Amino acid sequence: MSSMQCVARIRIQNALATSIAEVAADKRIEFRIGINVGDVVVEDDDIFGDGVNVAARLEGLAEPGGICVSARVQEDVAGRLDLTFDDIGEQSLKNIARPVRVYRVRLTPAEKKSKLTLTEIVPTLALPDKPSIAVLPFVNMSGDPEQEYFADGMVEEIITALSRIRWLFVIARNSTFTYKGQSVDVKQVGRELGVRYVLEGSVRKAGQRVRITGQLIDALTGTHLWADRFDGSLEEVFDLQDDVAFRVAGIIESTLQAAEIKRSTDRPTSDLTAYDLYLRALPNCYAWDKERISAALDLLEAAIKRDPKFGPALALAGVCHQHLEHFYAGEDSEAHRRSAIELARRALQASPEDPGTVANAGFLLGVFEGAIEPAITLVDRALSLNPSFERGWRASAWLRLNAGQPDVAVEHIQTAIRLSPRFGNATDLVLIGCAHFFQRRFDDAISAYLAAREQMPKNPVLHRYLAACYAQAGRLAGCGKKSAYWSRYWVISHVA
Repeated sequence: MSSMQCVARIRIQNALATSIAEVAADKRIEFRIGINVGDVVVEDDDIFGDGVNVAARLEGLAEPGGICVSARVQEDVAGRLDLTFDDIGEQSLKNIARPVRVYRVRLTPAEKKSKLTLTEIVPTLALPDKPSIAVLPFVNMSGDPEQEYFADGMVEEIITALSRIRWLFVIARNSTFTYKGQSVDVKQVGRELGVRYVLEGSVRKAGQRVRITGQLIDALTGTHLWADRFDGSLEEVFDLQDDVAFRVAGIIESTLQAAEIKRSTDRPTSDLTAYDLYLRALPNCYAWDKERISAALDLLEAAIKRDPKFGPALALAGVCHQHLEHFYAGEDSEAHRRSAIELARRALQASPEDPGTVANAGFLLGVFEGAIEPAITLVDRALSLNPSFERGWRASAWLRLNAGQPDVAVEHIQTAIRLSPRFGNATDLVLIGCAHFFQRRFDDAISAYLAAREQMPKNPVLHRYLAACYAQAGRLAGCGKKSAYWSRYWVISHVA
């Protein structure tokens, strides 16, 4: 029966993969499948029992479009079917008394899409060699959906404070926020993100009062290590954030390094209105949507008007100009370039010790002034201050690529992906494609670019990259009208 189940499920996944191959990534429905063998109880039109429960939990461990099976199924099928299994070890499953050994069915190239995905870049996640934590989105308890940004901003600041403590490995918000609005199993979060500890909580903002609650959980055992509540006024909101970060760090590691804690609590502005505007802008700065980026820039400019030395806002406004110049500018390119350079310089003067500011500003100066080595020095300094700064590793990867170091660039983008394993950033695939391109592995580059195009189908830069690859691979005739259009000048200017 196990063999028949596996064959049937593989055929289902194959059929689904084929049917959605041309569907945009954000509109697909991809199924996970879990298979187990065991006794079941049939009652009316439903079935119950440990066998069913284990299968349901295995489904949760599978990747989208993938299959997980129990050890009993793997033993029954091994040798009977031409299948390969990856042993992902014993897993503690919710409401199952004993650990279950789990295997992931490795679909062959003929049974899965040939395009590169981010889950193939980084292997199954192991715990880092230092304490590791993920901060889940806090629940907005204010009763007002308009305050959602404030709760999210609290989490952003707590992540930032924790990530500046160099003996901590902190998962980036891009990954933890994929759990937003979901009821999650903390143990599963720990497995999916590869961390030992998970912090969750809530924020209630009413008038000028704020309440933050938090609880720290050991993701390996599900044990609650700490829980507390912090009340204060909006004028004390920075102190409340610092208290949460300090207490969490203190539970994880009893001996705190005073200098690191001090650095983590330094604040770049004391203007609460400027800070509020900055929080409102954050979700839109990396949205890859012109209207949302422009809206974020308006908010950041208002924040800077209130506090002209608000370093993170200055640097992030420069990033918005860079995105608008790179993807949407047209005739406005030069104006965006000048604004980005000016904002980057002001940001470095205002906040020379803030890692996010230094990394963003360094990247902007490297991109727009061509000073790659000084930019790398700035980003390296930012990463020494905050080794868990995912965007800093991404900035470093792009700068290394431009410096002619494609292998180092890939290493750094892999570090960024490990810090944010659930954030499917198409730009990571673009960078990997570029690294292959410059090493003249054009077919590999095309695979990476095509996978990125599924997430950013209207991005003109991708079509330019694809045009150069197709031309070098001798496949220009099949690259499509849009890519062929760009090839007229892109190949000449970008291929050595």
